[in-house]
Amino acid sequence: MSNLFTDQLWKRVEPIWNSYLEHPFVKGIGEGWLDHDKFKHWLKQDYVYLIEYSRLFALGSAKADDLKTMTAFAKLLYGTLDMEMELHREYASKFGISNDELEATRLGSTTTAYTSYMLNVSQRGGVENVVASVLACAWSYNFIGKELAKWPGALDHEFFGRWVKMYSSDEFTKIAEDCKHLINEITKGKPERELAMLEDIVVKTSLFEYMFWDMAESKEDWPINL
Repeated sequence: MSNLFTDQLWKRVEPIWNSYLEHPFVKGIGEGWLDHDKFKHWLKQDYVYLIEYSRLFALGSAKADDLKTMTAFAKLLYGTLDMEMELHREYASKFGISNDELEATRLGSTTTAYTSYMLNVSQRGGVENVVASVLACAWSYNFIGKELAKWPGALDHEFFGRWVKMYSSDEFTKIAEDCKHLINEITKGKPERELAMLEDIVVKTSLFEYMFWDMAESKEDWPINL
């Protein structure tokens, strides 16, 4: 019987993540009919989300107790800034959006709430809080990518195929697996009380991920635009 913490987490997040596959935004990517304006909204919000997300990896390096963990966070930071955000820049160019415009995107309400939550719990706790905060995003996107890759025509779609290929790729799978390995290493021997707190972070960020798909689907910004 496995005693990996990620196996325990999977039991909690599996129903949440399976619901992503039924979400109209994710389903629209997998089946190829998603409205491009909705995708454009996701693209811009996810880009500025990833800027804040990258700060978490930098924070993880700063909070790391050893060189091995510091290096792992540094590699994750590079992978996000270089590989994942490059996909966004490629898609932005299809919409005629420059890199500067992309970076200047104002964080919407859900993006602000989600990134603020992750940064808050990461600042308040040790390196284990940082790992718990970053886990759901990387692991769930890889889960979605691999599931959508099984759908007929998803990998070959002229517009969304690149998205599915990226998140199901070996390179992105390594980012997800590195995050999983980090949390399994860091949680070894921790008391149940601490594990429950970390599990709560992963569950909350998984729920924020669902809210992020909702935000993209409804093209949500703020209730009052100033």
